[in-house]
Amino acid sequence: MQVFERKADLTQFVDQIKAESKSIGFVPTMGALHAGHILLVTEAKKQADVVVASIFVNPIQFNNAEDLKKYPRTFDSDRKMLEEAGCDIVFFPSVEEMYPEEEIEESYDFGALEKVMEGAARPGHFNGVAVVVKRLFDLVRPDKAFFGKKDFQQLAIIRALVKQMASPVKIIGLDTVREKDGLAMSSRNRRLSEVQREQAVELSQVLNFIKQNKNKSRPEELEKEASRKLAHNFKVEYIQIVDGNSLQPISDWSQSDYPVACAAAFLGDIRLIDNLEL
Repeated sequence: MQVFERKADLTQFVDQIKAESKSIGFVPTMGALHAGHILLVTEAKKQADVVVASIFVNPIQFNNAEDLKKYPRTFDSDRKMLEEAGCDIVFFPSVEEMYPEEEIEESYDFGALEKVMEGAARPGHFNGVAVVVKRLFDLVRPDKAFFGKKDFQQLAIIRALVKQMASPVKIIGLDTVREKDGLAMSSRNRRLSEVQREQAVELSQVLNFIKQNKNKSRPEELEKEASRKLAHNFKVEYIQIVDGNSLQPISDWSQSDYPVACAAAFLGDIRLIDNLEL
């Protein structure tokens, strides 16, 4: 496995792969890897000739400076995990390498997709995601790119970005990987204390509560009850039942044949998100 820190080196490698008519599978990450990331790499290996992963903590998608500062950075262990998973190339650029200009001017409009949930809670977040993904796609030129469904809204935004770009890259979304007790695997889980780790599972439990009671109550009633259940240990930012395609909230089950329950909540100062297809 090779590690490239410069765009020029990555471009030279990609040119060679394309000249050999080999396909590229791409797994973009912010590091602090876990089994969910490795599943993406494993799937990429099945579907492409060469697998490229990136590790880049993207500063422009953070709207909280403290969150950016505390985001776990574990390159040595990440590198080992990727190598053991059979990854071929790791792109590990600096901020200066990705953003050499003084001011980033790219601006994207994703319409209603970005005005709810994460978009409403984190202004500018999805523009930052789109900027870095577009730049990475331009560098890697993947045939397929692999993302986890835990970031459900982000996946929808990236699909919209690819459509706007008229890009041929195929976006593959894989199911959320969970711990044995149901907690969605997340890089931020590393920051949880022992007590918080025990409490964190409540987030997935309330989503399962919604799923189990779907036929008994209206969406709004389930959202309120789930929020009440979670509020004992969490500061709830949102619990929203939406249509999985439009991401718009639904008030009646008849409004969607693909409902998804999405949630974001703080455990102390650690923000966790999760979702469940209903």
